[in-house]
Amino acid sequence: MFLFHAVFLWATAASASRFAIRTEGGPEPVPVVHDSSFVPDAILRVTHDKLQAACSPEKPSYLVNGTYPGPALRIPTGKTTWIRVYNDVENHNLTMHWHGLSLAVSPFSDGTPQVSQWPIGPLHFFDYEMHVPEDRAGTYFYHSHVGFQASTAAGPLIVEDAIAPPYEYAEERIMFIGDIFDKTDEDIEKGLTSNPFVWSGEAAMVLLNGRGGGNNNGTFCNASLPVIDVKPDTTYRFRFIGATALSFVSLEVEGHDTFSVIEADGHYTQPYDTPFMQVGPGQRFSALFKTLAQPEKSTYIIQMESRERPTVTRGFAILRYSDPEPNASSTNKFYPPEQQPWQMCNTSTDWLEYELKPLVPIDFPTADKVTRTVTMTTHQYQQGFITWRQNGHPWTETYPQEPYLVSLYKSDHAEYPSMERALANDGIDPVTRVFPAQIGEIIDLVIQNTGSDNGGVDIHPFHVHGASIMDLGSGRGRYNATENERKLIELGVQPVYRDTTMLYRYGSKAPNGTAAGWRAWRMKVTQPGAWMIHCHILQHMVMGMQTVWVFGNETELLASVPQPQIEGYLNYGGSAYGNSTHDPVMVAFQDGPAWTEGQ
Repeated sequence: MFLFHAVFLWATAASASRFAIRTEGGPEPVPVVHDSSFVPDAILRVTHDKLQAACSPEKPSYLVNGTYPGPALRIPTGKTTWIRVYNDVENHNLTMHWHGLSLAVSPFSDGTPQVSQWPIGPLHFFDYEMHVPEDRAGTYFYHSHVGFQASTAAGPLIVEDAIAPPYEYAEERIMFIGDIFDKTDEDIEKGLTSNPFVWSGEAAMVLLNGRGGGNNNGTFCNASLPVIDVKPDTTYRFRFIGATALSFVSLEVEGHDTFSVIEADGHYTQPYDTPFMQVGPGQRFSALFKTLAQPEKSTYIIQMESRERPTVTRGFAILRYSDPEPNASSTNKFYPPEQQPWQMCNTSTDWLEYELKPLVPIDFPTADKVTRTVTMTTHQYQQGFITWRQNGHPWTETYPQEPYLVSLYKSDHAEYPSMERALANDGIDPVTRVFPAQIGEIIDLVIQNTGSDNGGVDIHPFHVHGASIMDLGSGRGRYNATENERKLIELGVQPVYRDTTMLYRYGSKAPNGTAAGWRAWRMKVTQPGAWMIHCHILQHMVMGMQTVWVFGNETELLASVPQPQIEGYLNYGGSAYGNSTHDPVMVAFQDGPAWTEGQ
């Protein structure tokens, strides 16, 4: 299963760098018109059409190329890829975020409205540029970053290895885990931001690759199930993508008790065997899955259950052993069992914690190298409106009035975030509502869960944009740096690079404001830009559980991308955005000899 020679070759090719940087003194990027002679590598068209999934009622939903999930994109490492995204919706904005990819040198391609770019206006399009380093081959996904659109405007994104992967497997299968709600996106958003507050409702069904059926709090959904075809005695790479809006999902396969995790959030790991998978919104894993040499039957049940919610949503899929020669039986439809086939494991707050190890050792700074610790305390406030705030401050798509990155380049509408004010206010500048950081800093970020105003506690899958972080683990109560550092040393842990990890709750109730669990990250501040760190539960994002971080001072930020070449990016509907009568004027930030790979 594990090839030393393949790993050595892969590590040699991948270890050249972690970040792309602009060569000092090299030629500046030049604006280019993307006219009819320009051919993008992929095209995504987002529409607002009717969708009927599982037993949920048919409703208008945001679809990519007419489907949910959208088409799987496969892009290479080591060269530039252009993806054109059309907003074919007549009355709503759109962006597309490339979840897990660091787009530090394509600052307007991260897809975060009111942070890194203006949204794509109705009936306009935008060409996203990305250049993935060779050590970032792995499992990702794309999704809208506007409102609740990501619940369906999403699809798999696979970054392919430049050379043979470091593990042997015959084929791969995409396991795109989603959920569906009975309400429309618009009704959900309206309720979450209303006074009085109206909850979205729990997920009507957990889906695999857009389909599913099962049991939702006693309501049975007899919809046809998705099928994963396999052959006997074969090793597969299952790519798990947590694309749910709300559901934290546990997954088991009947008669098969070993998944060997080899990748987490786009980074290869040493193999780690587990009998079940546990996937939160925004998380991705690859696991080697060995099929039975002599299966006793042709179909086995895949059981999926939501976790840490007031009710359990239970969905199913089918693992089917296919005959070497397909026949008519391969078109049979399968339906969910009416009764729960087996009792699944409860949430494991220890799952993969302090266990995963990077395949290739990383440059992990020790505690004495840490510049400062920032504690980001999450709390739910209930005052008619219900909002999530971090260190007392929420974030919404209506504030600020223009994207932070745009305002910083234009030097208007926004004061540059003050490090002095931030240091006096638990890391956040209360004037700009931004967490500033200096290039070269090594920051320990502690995300602290607390009991809400009504004593409830939730889980939160926290996601970072712009770079990966080194995950330091999690635990109950309040973070103790000395104890956790001792634990890392005693266990011989070398953290794995991640971009989405779980903030657990360790109980559904805690007194108002009481520490109820923590997650700790160590992150190097290397690339100037404006990036988000947020909970990836869509309902919580709409309710304010997002933060903006600005890396670098004003001089460093403005020097990273020259003006006036970027003027077309600085206004809503500017020349960088195309439509039926206007070809976009784009800047190729990463093409040509001006870009090299470096630390």
